[in-house]
Amino acid sequence: MQPDWYGGWRDEAFEQLTAKNAHLEKEFRLGHWPRYDCDLTTGVMQFSDQGVVKVVSEIQIAGSTSANAGNWMWGWANSNLPGDVLVDAKRVRSFGEENAIDDLRNRYVKDMSSDLEALGWGLTGAMVRICNALGAYRSPRGEGGGLYLIFKNVTWAS
Repeated sequence: MQPDWYGGWRDEAFEQLTAKNAHLEKEFRLGHWPRYDCDLTTGVMQFSDQGVVKVVSEIQIAGSTSANAGNWMWGWANSNLPGDVLVDAKRVRSFGEENAIDDLRNRYVKDMSSDLEALGWGLTGAMVRICNALGAYRSPRGEGGGLYLIFKNVTWAS
């Protein structure tokens, strides 16, 4: 169940996310660093080159996709994740509850279009829009899915 306006709103959110990620790629070369490290207990992601940290970001977890299950799971639904990096995901759940949007208030969203990556990016775009984040990142997972993170801030390392 979704309100009539949700489909267009989510498409706009994805377009906004695409523009924000293009800006981060241009300004901070995100997506081009040879290494990244993500500490979910501190909510910090670092991008580095030859052992030298170049870019640092505060992150929140949006959710994850699973090729095995064929679905998306919101970060707030995963009891294995630390609560400090789920504050924004819980905000998305509240938005979904207030606006009767099943995609945002249900723990799992089934991949109905056979494009799991599009589902992940679409829901992450909704979170970026709701939480006014700077962009997002997809970290690959071993079983064919991805962990989707949003950027709260991004700075050059000092």
